[in-house]
Amino acid sequence: MTDAQGGPTLGPTLSEWISAREETERHLAAAGSPVDVTWVQRLADLLATERSWQDQYTDLLALGSAGGHFPSSNR
Repeated sequence: MTDAQGGPTLGPTLSEWISAREETERHLAAAGSPVDVTWVQRLADLLATERSWQDQYTDLLALGSAGGHFPSSNR
């Protein structure tokens, strides 16, 4: 998908990424102590999803960058 200027459409990816973050936050807020194995697995799955969305978002942004590469972080 592209926007009117020919670049990638970031809206759907950003929306899903934010949704995954919010879901992670809800699960963290609901966690009791001690945390059970099922909950830990669910959190691991959510974090993997978030990592995937971050990678996809970064790749989309890189399409519009010089050389097609997203710049390295200064952090």
